[in-house]
Amino acid sequence: MNCYVRSMVAGFVATVALSLLMLMKGAMGLMPELNPIVMLTDMAHAKMGMPASPLVGWVAHFMIGTVLWGILFKLLYRWLPGGNALLKGMSFSALAWLMMMILPMPMAGAGLFGMKLGMMAPVMTLMMHLIWGAVLGYAYDRLKVNSSSGQSATSS
Repeated sequence: MNCYVRSMVAGFVATVALSLLMLMKGAMGLMPELNPIVMLTDMAHAKMGMPASPLVGWVAHFMIGTVLWGILFKLLYRWLPGGNALLKGMSFSALAWLMMMILPMPMAGAGLFGMKLGMMAPVMTLMMHLIWGAVLGYAYDRLKVNSSSGQSATSS
């Protein structure tokens, strides 16, 4: 499997895991004001004239997680701290979280680090992103296949 396809598949798998966490958070009524899908939908509608449909937010969420973060993970992999893919994924997720806190959160009106939503916003998003990163690293590692033996490889 091509290394960029592998990284995008890992990004997709991790984004599915993150999405399930987001749906569970919503079902439990935890911080309903912290809804990245609504934020992405509203930004796409206000800034790009896209339809104000949750489908737009979900598509943006999966494109960001699969394409943008998936490919960036592959490109930065060798420089990320951590002795294995899982830890590298978690290191990368901290960077992705930081970028989210200083760019889209303020653009969505939630303020720097989402502080307009309260102290729990950055904490909850960090925890969810660390889980996302662990899944990203694990999936990326599991998708590495040695073409000659068909066994999982251990290098990047």
